[in-house]
Amino acid sequence: MLKILGRASSINVRKVLWVCEELDIAFRREDWGDGFKSPQDAAFKNMNPNALIPVIQEGDFILWESNAIIRYLANAYGGGWLYPEDPRARAPVDQWIDWQATELNTSWRYAFMSLVRHSPAHQDPRLLAAASKGWSHTMGILNAQLERTGAYVAGKAFSLADIPVGLSVNRWYETPLDHPDFPAVRAYYERLTLRKGYATYGRNGTP
Repeated sequence: MLKILGRASSINVRKVLWVCEELDIAFRREDWGDGFKSPQDAAFKNMNPNALIPVIQEGDFILWESNAIIRYLANAYGGGWLYPEDPRARAPVDQWIDWQATELNTSWRYAFMSLVRHSPAHQDPRLLAAASKGWSHTMGILNAQLERTGAYVAGKAFSLADIPVGLSVNRWYETPLDHPDFPAVRAYYERLTLRKGYATYGRNGTP
């Protein structure tokens, strides 16, 4: 059985859990793994030298990095409807997965650490204002894309890209800051909530 190591509250672990729901993959989740107290334990670092979650195990196969994991699961468990084999159909999915990991994640990091995690190192008002503006800018890019597709981030059909992007949308709405009116993003948020995996692991009250 697939073993998933990592806290269920982690946004990156939730990507993996949501994919398992979509693909009906049986799994067992543990916070860090048998006998580990934290990812800093040497035994955990032997699996992931970055000491980060999630990590998956299937027998002697170990994989870390959440986007690599969700791509692997789609490839290994009949997820062609989520992650197409055709290069031109797959490319937009990869494009938006990578955009979420680079542009969108970068834009929300300071504001999230300040407003949700209350990090003492992230309380500069000027930096917070700049970060909030930058986050709104990237969400505006997403809103424009969703206006073009009328449905999901990579096109008319739900895809693997909607999992990391959808979790970031939930984080946007769960963070206490002024949210510009992005009707396409709001409609997308409601559309995703109809999926059991998103209701369970995405829009569940956890930023």
